[in-house]
Amino acid sequence: MTSGVPESRTVAAQLREVLPQLPKAEQRVARALLAGYPTAGLEPLAIVAGLAQTSAATVLRLAYRLGFEGYPELQQAIKRETQQRYTSPLAQYGTPQEDSDGVLGRSGRVLLEATAATFEQLPEGELLKAAGLLADPARRVSALGGRFSTILAQYLIAHLQQLRPGTTHLAGSTADHAAHLLDMGRKDVLVLFDYRRYQHESIAFANAAAARNVKIVLLTDPWLSPAAAVADVVLPAQVRSPSPFDSLTPAVALLETLIAAVVEELGEVGRARVAEYDQMADGVLREDDRRAPSADRSRRSHGARRPPESAP
Repeated sequence: MTSGVPESRTVAAQLREVLPQLPKAEQRVARALLAGYPTAGLEPLAIVAGLAQTSAATVLRLAYRLGFEGYPELQQAIKRETQQRYTSPLAQYGTPQEDSDGVLGRSGRVLLEATAATFEQLPEGELLKAAGLLADPARRVSALGGRFSTILAQYLIAHLQQLRPGTTHLAGSTADHAAHLLDMGRKDVLVLFDYRRYQHESIAFANAAAARNVKIVLLTDPWLSPAAAVADVVLPAQVRSPSPFDSLTPAVALLETLIAAVVEELGEVGRARVAEYDQMADGVLREDDRRAPSADRSRRSHGARRPPESAP
């Protein structure tokens, strides 16, 4: 690979970034590669050209545009990505790192660098597009995560519920998700959190939602969940960690930035709803306070009998 192609950028991320500016024929190649990513990029040149209904020369022009010296170099980059994409925690276990700063210093350095890289490589246009979808009052918003990333989906919805109506965290079983899907359509937005060791159920749900014309915002890692093929917006975050387990710290920073962008998009409407929420929450708390003394008195008047003293 030439020096013009940064190692930290995936081929998929570069394709999505340049896609709007590409000539039509090269756009078809880029879409064909993204639709079957990463395996489509490992196919012979002639097959990729056939998938895009264009010439082999067009595929080569796209590879050159991305900074590669030819199609074989592009394939080598995708092969390296694929190995990283499916890396397991066990494979990331290594010998302990000798570090004068110890685990605290190493963790601070790794997590700060990963978060900084996430922001450096994040297209602002994608972030604003996602915020626009989440702030649109005509759309309902659902969020779905995986085994670990479900906490991110829950975190997003907890904030959105204070800012706008019509938001749902998709918890429960696959059957529950299917029931929710029945009511989804072109006025819905699905925010999907899917990171490497991707969950087949989440990807299947995204594909089914896309078939119903649901807008999809995908938050994923740099290697991109297969759900990127049907996503309208893709927001990748680094997952580098001081432990063998991938970190969600950069993803949380990205998510909080997305929430900030939604707040700006909503403006006074969002502020008014938060004020109403605070007032309602205070009212509920005051009601609980009024009930508490009478409940305490009731417990005292019907208090449990003292246990008999044990015999000496």
